Amino acid sequence: MSIFEAGMLISFGFAWPIKLINTYRARTAKGVNPLFSIVIIMGYCCGIIHKLLYSRDMVLAIYIINLSMVIADFCLYFRNRRLDKEQETY
Repeated sequence: MSIFEAGMLISFGFAWPIKLINTYRARTAKGVNPLFSIVIIMGYCCGIIHKLLYSRDMVLAIYIINLSMVIADFCLYFRNRRLDKEQETY
């Protein structure tokens, strides 16, 4: 296990809950690029695959936790997009 890899993932791990709260409270998808989330999701998936194939250790759990938060944020994008469309109809 690399302490630097773990440190990077833990840092991101603290940032994602803040991003999730902000996305939830914003209630809008305006200014959000879903492609960014897709790229981040792909990156975490690559990290998980690497860990599974070459270096199984405790850092794998951090990858999975971070990935789940990014996926939750991505789902909130669709919720907020729906809310935007509802606002447009009024």
